[in-house]
Amino acid sequence: MYLTRLIYVSTLSAECDQQALDEILQISRVNNQKNHLTGLLSHNNRYFLQCIEGARAKVNEAYNRILSDPRHSRVVILQYQEITEREFGDWSMGEIPQCYLTALLNLQFSGSSEFLPYDLTGESAYRMLRQLKQKLPSE
Repeated sequence: MYLTRLIYVSTLSAECDQQALDEILQISRVNNQKNHLTGLLSHNNRYFLQCIEGARAKVNEAYNRILSDPRHSRVVILQYQEITEREFGDWSMGEIPQCYLTALLNLQFSGSSEFLPYDLTGESAYRMLRQLKQKLPSE
C-alpha cells in the first residue's frame, strides 16, 4: 500500500450554500474514516483547497467522486505524490473556514492577499495548509 497525498482546488457551484457545505463535510468525514483517509479542507464561499492523504487507490476513488459532484467545477490537481507519512493524520477531514484565511497568510504563499487557490503552486498550497493546520485541534 502506497501512501499518497493529493491537493486540489475547485470552484463551488452557486447552489453550494452553508447547508450543502455542512453535508459535504459530514459525508466526507464518514467516508474518510471508513477508507482510512485523512486531510484538511480550506475554503471560502467560492473556492475549495483540499488535501487528501491515504492509500493511493482510496485517494483516487475519493477524487473521482469529487470530479463527478456537481457542487464542484474547475477541479484542478495542484499536487499528487507518494509520501512516507501523513501530514494531516489528525483529522478525517479538518476544516479551515474563511475566517482563518487572512490576507497576510494569502500574501505569504501567493501573489495576492485574496484567497485565490488556483494561483498557488502545489508546494505553496501544501505549505499554506501546513500553516493552517496549526489552528485546528485534533479530532
